[in-house]
Amino acid sequence: MSSTRRPSRFALVRLSAVPALALAVVLALPLADAGRTDQAGASGWTPLSPVSVTYDKVPPGQTAHGNLLAFNDFHGAIDPPTGSGGLINGTPAGGVEFLTTWVKNLRAEAEASGERSLTVAAGDLIGASPLVSAGFHDEPTVELMDNLGLNVASVGNHEFDEGTDELLRMQNGGCHPVDGCLDGDGFAGAEYEYLAANAIVKDTGKSLLPSVTVKTFQGVRVGFVGMTLQNTAGIVDPAGISTIEFKNEVETANKQAALLQRAGVQAIVLLIHEGGQQNAPAPLDVSGCAAFAGAITPIVAGLDPAFGLVVSGHTHRYYSCALPNSAGTPIAVTSAGSNGQLVTDISFTLDKKTDQFTSVEAHNVIVENGVRNADGSWQFDSSGVPVRNEAMKDATAKAIADKYREKIKPIANKVVGKITADITRTAVASGESPMGDVIADAQLAYTQSAGAQIALMNPGGVREGLVYAASVGGEAPGDITYGECFTVQPFNNTLVTKTMTGDELRWALEQQFTGFEGQSSTKILQVSSGFTYTYSASAALGSKISNLALNGTPIDPAATYRVTMNGFLDGGGDFTAYNPDGTVKNPSRLNVGTDKIVHPGFDIDALVAYFAASSPVAPGPVNRITRVA
Repeated sequence: MSSTRRPSRFALVRLSAVPALALAVVLALPLADAGRTDQAGASGWTPLSPVSVTYDKVPPGQTAHGNLLAFNDFHGAIDPPTGSGGLINGTPAGGVEFLTTWVKNLRAEAEASGERSLTVAAGDLIGASPLVSAGFHDEPTVELMDNLGLNVASVGNHEFDEGTDELLRMQNGGCHPVDGCLDGDGFAGAEYEYLAANAIVKDTGKSLLPSVTVKTFQGVRVGFVGMTLQNTAGIVDPAGISTIEFKNEVETANKQAALLQRAGVQAIVLLIHEGGQQNAPAPLDVSGCAAFAGAITPIVAGLDPAFGLVVSGHTHRYYSCALPNSAGTPIAVTSAGSNGQLVTDISFTLDKKTDQFTSVEAHNVIVENGVRNADGSWQFDSSGVPVRNEAMKDATAKAIADKYREKIKPIANKVVGKITADITRTAVASGESPMGDVIADAQLAYTQSAGAQIALMNPGGVREGLVYAASVGGEAPGDITYGECFTVQPFNNTLVTKTMTGDELRWALEQQFTGFEGQSSTKILQVSSGFTYTYSASAALGSKISNLALNGTPIDPAATYRVTMNGFLDGGGDFTAYNPDGTVKNPSRLNVGTDKIVHPGFDIDALVAYFAASSPVAPGPVNRITRVA
């Protein structure tokens, strides 16, 4: 089916400027319904390929039209990302002022063609945020999302970073119970609706936030179900979520679909913080589905056919796919990467007689923020940072962002140390990264007063690297600011030092691998200087770790060692395995130890102190973990 609306001048400029977008996938996807003729079985098509599907025509006047603008994993990215992470296939992208402009223009384009346009998100709007947002408990991001016109969002795992009470405050408003309203003008909460269908309060059996919402498009009602991934409990601080449990994604979605259909809502959209990724050589088509795989695939395969569209997230990847549902019918599954660098532009039609989807079309639009040269290339300054197009900034978003930038500037721009070169978080074959090494060393140094000998750092907590040439606050190349450190470690985790036996330490390392006691993925802990070990990729689970040593001396299984880690790991984060009903299947092997000391301050304080004491800091040597076949 062809597009339901003709591109506006804004869209035409966009498509001509970025040829890849002209290849945007068109997905026209049905719910199982007699009398429709689709072309999904055409030669060469597979359920994991971008597709164009054609149906019998709906009689004139019987079709309703709508538009969704979708994104995910914004993570408080008010400022444009820098370094290679700031480019989408070479195009400078992101930043909330630019994201707002693109969303507002795309919305205006849809509404001018007669479509009702809503803006939706698939989780992690807040949490793991840069200091300009996190320094105010992410109130700036909520305010900016309201200004952007966001309507509905599912929760993601990072919405729970500061616990359930804080998430409810994000929705309902009110000043922070400890810090108050740091910007001095109160906090009204989100105007958009947070949905959390599978976050269930243990005492009541009800969802923490609403499970669904219903919107009307030209007289046809469309239901929206929102949820996070079931494994959220394993990747956030357990202390903040003790009153809730996370239910299975498919069971929850289908339960809500049944309730909606009983209420007469036949067309349903799933907003879910879980996803997948394309697995083909770069550069990837931003709207492609090349060699797609991921956790979202079996979820979609179990969905009730009433779901005609899935807006996904969590993996920080971009794609626009057609995946089969429980009836074997392909439905649209989208993701817009992360940090506001892409927006998924989705148009759909609905049959006014059956109230069902008859088509869905989706493509990802790059949120360009740069200035082009005459030859079409992008302009960069002498430090390699893209020149931003000031004319493309939304004025209202800029005013809000500038307010918080000014308030945080004295803290963010304070120089705390120096580096000798870029320190990346890119892992080598062993799973060790230069930034992970530096963080582990910083935590060891910070806790040596408690006798710490070894520090362990979860790789998912290393959010960014450090760029030698970056100069956000006008500092000299190589200077590192507090704000840059906070971008690397934005969670404000406590640090814990406790006593573990050598045997307990080995088992904690054995649990790093997929399949061990229910582990769903491999997560290689970053380790501090002096601690070394080897693992065999092909060895049996439980027998992969060998040659553990501390400063060259073999680790004695019966001896004790003082080990530092953040409160997230100490509480079971990353390595607790759960049953389908949300109960604990296997506790983390780091849930052991004696003589525990919780240190004052946070992990960010350890990193800042390390730069103050050890500058200039070189990239970590990535030679502490040895991987063999």
